[in-house]
Order: sequence, then C-alpha cells, then structure tokens
Amino acid sequence: MFNKRKKKIMQLDNSQILRFTTAGSVDDGKSTLIGRLLYDSKSIFEDQLEAIEATSKRKGHEGVDLALFTDGLRDEREQGITIDVAYRYFTTPKRKFIIADTPGHIQYTRNMVTGASTANAAIILVDARHGVIEQTRRHAFIASLLQIPHVIVCVNKMDLVDFSEEVFNSIVRQFEAFSSKLAVKDIRFRPISALLGDNVVNRSENMPWYEGATLLHTLENMHISSDTNKIDARFPVQTVLRPQSEEHRDYRGYAGRIASGIFRKGDEVTVLPSGLTSTIKSIDTFDESPGEAFAPMSVSITLEDDIDISRGDMIVRTNNKPRMEQELDVMLCWLHADPARPRAKYTIRHTSNEQKAVIRDIVYKVDINTFERNEEDKDIAMNDILKVKIRTTKPLMFDSYRGNRTTGSLILIDEGTNETVAAGMIV
Repeated sequence: MFNKRKKKIMQLDNSQILRFTTAGSVDDGKSTLIGRLLYDSKSIFEDQLEAIEATSKRKGHEGVDLALFTDGLRDEREQGITIDVAYRYFTTPKRKFIIADTPGHIQYTRNMVTGASTANAAIILVDARHGVIEQTRRHAFIASLLQIPHVIVCVNKMDLVDFSEEVFNSIVRQFEAFSSKLAVKDIRFRPISALLGDNVVNRSENMPWYEGATLLHTLENMHISSDTNKIDARFPVQTVLRPQSEEHRDYRGYAGRIASGIFRKGDEVTVLPSGLTSTIKSIDTFDESPGEAFAPMSVSITLEDDIDISRGDMIVRTNNKPRMEQELDVMLCWLHADPARPRAKYTIRHTSNEQKAVIRDIVYKVDINTFERNEEDKDIAMNDILKVKIRTTKPLMFDSYRGNRTTGSLILIDEGTNETVAAGMIV
C-alpha cells in the first residue's frame, strides 16, 4: 500500500504546474469564480470552510460567500473588493494550479502586472450585463504586453441575462473586434455563472446551446509545455559551489536555475560576459547527475576548464548567444507611488545580475484604454506603462521579452529605499 501511495505522489509531483491570473472590472466576480473553483473541486480544508461559513452567516448571507476564500485582507473583506494580489494553490488529479487573483480597480494596474508576470494563462471576466468595457480592454492589453500565451474570456453572470446565447455571442464579437490588434495567439470564450457554478467545474444544464468545455476542463487540458523557450539555452549563475569535503574535494560547480533551453553533458558553452568557452563536464542535482537539464530546473553545472565565473555571469551555448548591450529599449510599468526622478540612478536586477542603471529617455507613454502612444508626456507616475531607454553601467546579457520572458524581464530598485519601483520588459 505504501508503494502505491508513493507512486501516486510521484505522479502528482511530476504533473505540470499551470499558473493563471484572473482579471476583470470591479464586481465582475473574480474572487467568487476562484472560490467556486476551489469549492467545487473540493480543494478547501474543512477548518477553512467552517471559518468562511461562519463569516458568511455573520454577514447575513444565505449560503457560503465564495469570494471570502480569496479576499484575505481585512480592507478587502470590509469593502468587498480585491486590493492586493491573492495567491491560491489547488490540485486536481490532472494538474497543479497557482492562482493570482488580481485587482480590478484602475489604481491597482501595477498589481495585475505583478500577478500576471509569470502566468501561463489569464482569465478575463466580463459581466454579461455590461459586455466589453474599458477595464476589459485594459486587462487584455496588459495580458498581451506580458506575452501571456493563453487567454480565457469568461462571460460571467449568465444567470442574470437568462443564460442567453445571443448575449454571449454578442460579447464574443465585441472582444474579437479589438483583440485582433493584440499579440495573443490563443483566446477562448466560456459562458459561466460563478455564483451558481454553471460551466465552472460542472457542465451547465441551463445552457444546452453551449457545447464547449467547462473552465476547469480547459485549465486541466491546456497545453503549456510549448510555452517555455526550449531553443535558447540560458543559465544565469547564482552562486559557485566549493564543498571542500572529502568526497568532493576538487568540486567546482556553478549553481542556478536554467532560464530557458536545454543543457547536455558534452555541450560546448560560452561564459558571458568574458566570452571564454568550455565543455560541460557534468550536470548535478541534489541527488543525481542527469545527462541533461532544462528550464526551469535548478542544477549545478561543472566545466572541463577552470574559468573565473561568479554570480551574474551567464552560461550559454556557443552557437546561440543572447544580446550584450548597455543601451536597452524597455517597456516599463511604474509600480511605486513616488514618481520617477529625472536622471536618477537605479539598481537594475536582471536574472541573477545586478548593476546600476539610469533612465535616459522616455520614448512614449501608452494609453492602455485606447492603445494610443503619447510622445509628449515625459512624467512617470504610478501605474504608467511606457517605453523608455535605459543605460546600464556594464553590458547586460538578454533576449527580447517576446522571445524569452525570463531573460527579457527586469526590475528597477530605488537605491535609497531598496524598494522595487518598476517592472520592465526588454523590447
């Protein structure tokens, strides 16, 4: 029996993890939808369920207020809105999930960028009564900007429009009309009622005209293995391992997480920024030495030659190198309440590399309601999304964000306060 249980756990550990974010306007039902997913998939602990039932009863609700499963901050519970990014985890027999429930208010655009930055999929909720509105376009634009591969448009509250097929089809046409301008390859539409559970986990008896999959079935079967860049081998070094033990007296390994691509024993590699070449001697994990490793595995790599390598360096394949430049074109989302200071120096953190940088020029700001560019406004305030030119003190090893979300992303940190002030995507 123990062996059977162990085998089941191992199968679960090897399943893919799907990260998805929810977005939509205020009161579109994002938190209720996630609560329904957790509730109907039986992913809630009994003591948590009892606490939520007690809170719902105290507030005078007839049933369980599903939104309370994700609205954890006191201000959120009192106002009935989502302010921070609430992360939740649940597992089904087919897959593990990490959910980022992001705010709908305009002033929390930065929170959506944070929650969506590592997502495989974005669920954008649309109120069936209101259709596509400004916030819908805003969140779809951010999903496109962050290169989220899959978007699921959930037309929620279908119970309030009598489960009308005509209303659903009209919203699909509205969304398709503007999303054709966005860089999202996979867009799917699902008519749901998060409150009643229609087409969330279980199929709806109220919408026999809809023959597609439920939301959970879509998430469980979504193909995401191709979302990771398997071509460009990039290994940012985080630390150098020198155990100095009896067993590993001469061991010198370079440890970190593979950002993209595949590395194999015997591969010819180049170390950047030095440009020195060598061959991979071994690839080691905690308990074995596999012949190959791929993103996002954390490994230690040893080389045939003694090369001076330190944190911030990058090991790449010799015939496939990233760009190395000091002048970067970056799409920034300003995260901090304080505006950017002209010519101020910031710490730029890119993979395991950290150095000084300055914003040299603001190329344009994006009106994410109309997608128009404003080249005249040179002020940077919280939630602004803009294209800037950044200069670093030393060349950075990077790929474009469109081709590689890991080596194409960065953050800016204020030197004085050590607070993260902006997240960037290298163009």
